Amino acid sequence: MRLRAGVLGMAGLEWLTTRPIAHRGLHDSTLGIVENTPSAVAAAIAAGYGIEVDLQITADGDAVVHHDDVLGRLTDGRDRLDALTAAELKRVAFHGTTDRMLTLGELCDLVGGRATLLLELKSRFDWDHRLAIRAYAVLDGYRGPAAVMSFDPYLIMWISKLAPNLVRGIVAENRVPRVRRTSRVNYVRSITTARPRFVAYAVNDLPAIAPLLARYVLGLPLLTWTVRNEQQRQLAKRWADQMIFEGVRP
Repeated sequence: MRLRAGVLGMAGLEWLTTRPIAHRGLHDSTLGIVENTPSAVAAAIAAGYGIEVDLQITADGDAVVHHDDVLGRLTDGRDRLDALTAAELKRVAFHGTTDRMLTLGELCDLVGGRATLLLELKSRFDWDHRLAIRAYAVLDGYRGPAAVMSFDPYLIMWISKLAPNLVRGIVAENRVPRVRRTSRVNYVRSITTARPRFVAYAVNDLPAIAPLLARYVLGLPLLTWTVRNEQQRQLAKRWADQMIFEGVRP
């Protein structure tokens, strides 16, 4: 018999799990739609999905939508994003598209509350909390459904202090992030201090004790990433409340 998730943690967060969430937007290289671009965001809205994107800090303390912390994989250039201003980054071209990098404020304007926003705060695990501050500053004036999450519990602790009502979550998998160079005990302790309201866990690591305890004992919604095939879709259906997907349609 399948257990039921606790109701207290789920209360008021139904919007987070109602629709599948497009990983880095609904991107598709065959259509010339690059991840984390305005086109990928617009495609997800048109298809009725939630939107997951990544945020990086800039040299002038703004937040831009981009996964990598250096240019080059999808764009011109080789610089670190935190060495360039938002204005400079907005002039950088993505390969094969006219899209340009979005700031968090521009992303919020583009979505305008039409879809759930799931924002991953990227981190070098260097105790830099500027991204948390910027996310709070922008989202404080946003009225659409939005949540932030990160592998780095330090950033989520900052969110909990700055904006206790902003929905925040932990991104995790079976191993502690190597870059953190800390013990598993200290890592778990820092997550507890951050007091996340949901968990986003690697689909290939399910089932696992920690996320299932969070779901069934604490009642926290469990998202799972990144679903790319039917086997992973079945894992998501069995163990999680909703999937973050890419390359397939749920």
